[in-house]
Amino acid sequence: MDRKLIQKCLFPVAGYGTRFLPATKSMPKEMLPIVNKPLVQYGVEEAIQAGMNNCALVTGRGKRAIADHFDISYELEQQVSGTPKEAFLSGIRNVLDQGIFTMVRQREMLGLGHAILTGEVLIGDQPFGVLLSDDLCINAEKSVLSQMVELYEEFNCSIVAIQEVPMEQVSRYGIVCGDNIRENVIEVREMVEKPKPEEAGSNLAIIGRYILTPDIFEIIKQTEPGANGEVQLTDALNRQVSEGGVVAYKFQGKRFDCGSISGFVEATNYVYENIYKAS
Repeated sequence: MDRKLIQKCLFPVAGYGTRFLPATKSMPKEMLPIVNKPLVQYGVEEAIQAGMNNCALVTGRGKRAIADHFDISYELEQQVSGTPKEAFLSGIRNVLDQGIFTMVRQREMLGLGHAILTGEVLIGDQPFGVLLSDDLCINAEKSVLSQMVELYEEFNCSIVAIQEVPMEQVSRYGIVCGDNIRENVIEVREMVEKPKPEEAGSNLAIIGRYILTPDIFEIIKQTEPGANGEVQLTDALNRQVSEGGVVAYKFQGKRFDCGSISGFVEATNYVYENIYKAS
């Protein structure tokens, strides 16, 4: 399969970011910077590296800063032109040159499944990536989405990224149970959204990277609200498990949960010491 067939990546960026209040009262959590670059830009760069140049953003109220970030600021460009500060814009300029950005607004926060369904109009009838900006994944050689695209070319089904987590944390995640196909690749038998530790069949947690086949949209439409009264993507993927198969992948790289204060600080320290200072 030609890798260019997966050209689109969906970014659900409509959440409120309540764990970062009051900072996120007027600032999108996806725009919080890890050193000098907002979280959402790290995600977009990862998608572009994987060949997904068409970035579809599912936004919400109070998220205009994200749209402005992926646009030209003529006043700023003029202000820094010809100065040493101009170099700081090279990264976002490269993103704007390579990426295509489309947006749709999610009017209600009804779960990740609902956010993805909201983005159907931007995706169409083709396989696509999904990237949650809260999960910052770093691999200098090959991004997590790039790794997953290679698996999609082999299996032609939905792919979810997973990571082992402590058993006391499984209630925070969707959890995968399945059978090893080979090292780091698992054929999924079942997914459970936020189980209690005593009810979890494993400690393999789904993190914010997916490649989904387009039939997921019709499945989500038929999926009833689940945990927390929200339309859960995990529940829709469970139906794909029974009808066509889903593969889980233990990705190569470091992952930081930037949806939490501790993970955000850990990510900032790591990027500053290992990436920013070396650049």
